[in-house]
Amino acid sequence: MDATTAPHRIPPEMPQYGEEHHIFEMMQTLLEQLLIHQPKEPISFMIEHLQRNNDNVPKIVILGPPASGKTTIAMWLSKHLNSNLITKDNLIEEEFSHQTEDVKNYYQMTKTVPNELLMKMIQTRLNESDCIKRGWILDGIPETREQTLMIQSAGVNPKHVIVLNAPDMVLIERNLGKRIDPNTGEIYHTTFDWPHDVDIQKRLTIPEGISEVETAQKLLEYHRSIIRIIPSYLKVLKAISADQPCVDVFYQALTYVQSNQRSNAPFTPRVLLLGPLGSGKKLQAGLLAQKYNLINIPDSVIMKVLSQRLKQQDAIKNGWVLHGFPCHLDQARMLDSVGYKPNRVFFLNVPLDTIVERLTLRRIDPVTGERYHLMYKPAPTMEIQARLLQNPKDMEENVKAKIDLFYRNCTELEEFYEDAITLNGDQDPYTVFEYIESGIINPLPKKIL
Repeated sequence: MDATTAPHRIPPEMPQYGEEHHIFEMMQTLLEQLLIHQPKEPISFMIEHLQRNNDNVPKIVILGPPASGKTTIAMWLSKHLNSNLITKDNLIEEEFSHQTEDVKNYYQMTKTVPNELLMKMIQTRLNESDCIKRGWILDGIPETREQTLMIQSAGVNPKHVIVLNAPDMVLIERNLGKRIDPNTGEIYHTTFDWPHDVDIQKRLTIPEGISEVETAQKLLEYHRSIIRIIPSYLKVLKAISADQPCVDVFYQALTYVQSNQRSNAPFTPRVLLLGPLGSGKKLQAGLLAQKYNLINIPDSVIMKVLSQRLKQQDAIKNGWVLHGFPCHLDQARMLDSVGYKPNRVFFLNVPLDTIVERLTLRRIDPVTGERYHLMYKPAPTMEIQARLLQNPKDMEENVKAKIDLFYRNCTELEEFYEDAITLNGDQDPYTVFEYIESGIINPLPKKIL
């Protein structure tokens, strides 16, 4: 565009298209891959990368000390996400399958492999078709700072890194009870996770290197290494306590890996606040408009006027927050059909008793126009109290009728806006605002299957 003609009027369809198709993130990823791999034919390289269409597959690293349960969590995530679990053992098993017995025995004794060979095995495995299509989970890799730098230099960038932690004494005690099923590789524990199947119980084996002294030595080595690994992954890292039931650890890990990282893409909020009368949506809309300079559009604006208002440049540039509209499915479809699709929708849930309390106790002073509330903001004098009037719309039967109408239409609206976020509106207004603000700033969470 010619800079001399600024300011430019950008059609509302352009930013919406960019957001829906993740254009900014796509270009950012392409640029990163070009700079990492520096191909001789950049156009062909970009075409091949786009044809892979794997930017959204799982790319996860799980780290943790011995006996923290990282392999169990990695296996469960692999099954749940239908992704590929990659461990040092299965990489080496595949690599050494054609080697001599002497080489295999050397690894079994030392449990070490040169970093260069490990890196070669990782790159080869990640370039196989199943990892490209379904993603990967690295269990316990990288183990050192040197491996971390080599992995990054090769362009292997995880989107989520999980670090499990627990007190050393808990880990030592846990390690002593570890048992392994040689047929499946599943890990069990004599106290916390003993199998019910008698056949499995009989074939369980005690792994090597789980004595108290050996575990303590491994923990010491882990603590020395992990503090040098973490700085490389700070932006994508989540620490989870492993000193809790394994199922709880799994669901925390699953919730994290199904979340999207914040993007640097330009984002113009288009916010819908829905909720029954008295849920506080007007107040929240005002707070959002005040802090983010969004255009606050009240529910009194009818569709034709609303369309004209949303076409104005300030609404396109700054974004908007609309509260109390749409009221039913037909209005939601109409709003969508004219091209004003919100990118954030919030439903504010408030108990009926709270709404009745908020609204039916409102009063107004006919002399000064000052508004009062019999519970939250009582009149300062008996004289003012005596002359306060109630708006007929705040009478209990009218309030309940409007609330009933909202909830009759609410189910269809929730189905239409399937990515909507539901919040408890029966809290301090600024607490509710913080939740709404977090929902706008951060990417929408993925649905847990």
